[in-house]
Amino acid sequence: MPEILFLIFLSLYFIQSVVFVIGASKKYPKINEKDFPTVSVIVAARNEEENILRCLQALDKQTYPEGKLEIIIVDDCSEDSTGKIIEDFIEGKTRFKKITTGKTIGMLKGKSNAIANAIEISKGEVILTTDADCEPESTWVYTIASYYQKDVGIVNGFTTQKADTSFEGMQAIDFIYLLTVASGTINLGYPISCIGNNMSYRKQAYLDVGGYESLPFSVTEDSQLLNTINELNKYKIIYPLDKNALVTSQPCKSFKDLYRQKKRWAVGGINVPARGYFVMATAFVVNLAMLLTPLFFSPVWLYLTVFKLATDFFVLYPVHKILGLTKNLKYFLTFQVYYIIYPLMLPFIVLFNRDVIWKERKF
Repeated sequence: MPEILFLIFLSLYFIQSVVFVIGASKKYPKINEKDFPTVSVIVAARNEEENILRCLQALDKQTYPEGKLEIIIVDDCSEDSTGKIIEDFIEGKTRFKKITTGKTIGMLKGKSNAIANAIEISKGEVILTTDADCEPESTWVYTIASYYQKDVGIVNGFTTQKADTSFEGMQAIDFIYLLTVASGTINLGYPISCIGNNMSYRKQAYLDVGGYESLPFSVTEDSQLLNTINELNKYKIIYPLDKNALVTSQPCKSFKDLYRQKKRWAVGGINVPARGYFVMATAFVVNLAMLLTPLFFSPVWLYLTVFKLATDFFVLYPVHKILGLTKNLKYFLTFQVYYIIYPLMLPFIVLFNRDVIWKERKF
C-alpha cells in the first residue's frame, strides 16, 4: 500500500516536472534595438560592504543604448561603509545615482520601501531590479529589455550562485530548480513566484496596482507584485530561459543564514496562489517517501526512489546546459539530500513561528 501511494504521488511529480520543463523552454520574440525602452536599474543595499563593489562593477559594464539607462543605488540606512563605497565608485559616472531611504512610503518596511523610494524618482519605462550581492552578465539589461513587446508587463530572468564547495553548490542547484518551476508556471500562464534579484516590470504596470504601498506587506515583495500585476489581466508575463540575462549571487555562508533565507521565502510563500500549494504538497509527499525509503527495503520502493532522482536530473540538466552551468551538477547528490530535508522542515517551522530576520531587521 505505501508503495502504491508513493507511485501515485511520484507520477504527479513527474507530470509536474515535464510541465515545468516545457514551460521554461518556451521561446519569445525580441524587439529591435531602436525600440528598446528606457530602463531604470534599482539596487537596494543595506550593510553590503563586502558585496556592493562587485555589483557596481558589473552594472558599470552593462551595454545599452546611450541615454536610455539609469542606475539607482539605494543606501537603505546602512550602518557600515556601504554608502561610502557607492559614492566613491559612482563619482563621475553619469549613469549612476545614489539615494538614501529618506522616507517611509505608506506602511512599507525594509527593502520594498527602499525600492519604492527609488521608483518615485526613476525615469525609465521599465524597472529592473537586482540585489547588492549580485553580479549580472554585461548583457543583462540589454537582453531583458529586448523582450519588451508592447503587451509585455513583466520579464524575469534566471539567477545562479557562486558554487565552489558542496555547500555552495547545493544552494546554486536549488536556485535553478526553484526558478525552473517559477519559469515553467509563469510561461504557461499560471504564475506562482519569482525572485527580485532578476526581475523587471513596466513602471506603468507597477503604478496600475498602486505600487508597493498598495499591496499587503510581504517579506517576498517580488512575488507579491508579480501575482498582483497578473490579476490585472492586462499584461503578458514571461520568464525566458536566456543565458545572456543570467545573474550570479553570493550563496549563504552558514546554515544559520540559509535557514533564515528559507524561512523568509516560506513565510512569504504563504500567500502564493492555490496552485503553488499543490506543487509544494506533491514535492513534500515525494520527499517524505524518499526519507522513509530505509524503512522499506522492497526493490519496487528503491526503483521508485531512483526514478525520482532521475526526474529531478531531467528537470535540471537542460536548464543548466542552456545557462552554461553544467559544471554545478557535480553537486547534484548533495542537492538531493538538501532538497529532501528542507521542504519537510519548513512547513512546521512556519506553523509555529513566522518571525523573519532579514538584513538585521525583524519582521
